[in-house]
Amino acid sequence: MEPPLIAVLNGPNLNLLGTREPEKYGTATLDDVEALCAEAAEELGLAIDFRQTNLEGELISWVQECRGNAAGIIINPAGYSHTSVALMDALLAVDLPVVEVHITNIHRREAFRHLSYVSRAAVGVICGLGVGGYALALRAIAGIIGQDDTA
Repeated sequence: MEPPLIAVLNGPNLNLLGTREPEKYGTATLDDVEALCAEAAEELGLAIDFRQTNLEGELISWVQECRGNAAGIIINPAGYSHTSVALMDALLAVDLPVVEVHITNIHRREAFRHLSYVSRAAVGVICGLGVGGYALALRAIAGIIGQDDTA
């Protein structure tokens, strides 16, 4: 039996992790985040499809591809959190559990970052816990889809 597939989708500028404002985002790279997610997924009996894009339309297309292919979505929409009604609509349309992740605490940052359209489509939001938030999101989604009895 194939393990449930979880899409781990990352938005703009996350390809710069490790070098972009390390005082806010830390020194872990996106490759480090992918390795962390792969390890957590294996422990939970999940498969992941880990992707990053700087293009809003591509991110929306990836969300749409999840319908019928994935058991859930973990998304760090980055700057699109605060601007993209289209991304929110896509997440709502696929009718899958979504966990939103932010490396920083968006509620302790600039006022425009306090609103996330994506949160409207998410069953939960993890923010401010660094890249470890991704592993927490995987555990949460495993519990939501019934893959982890401890979540």
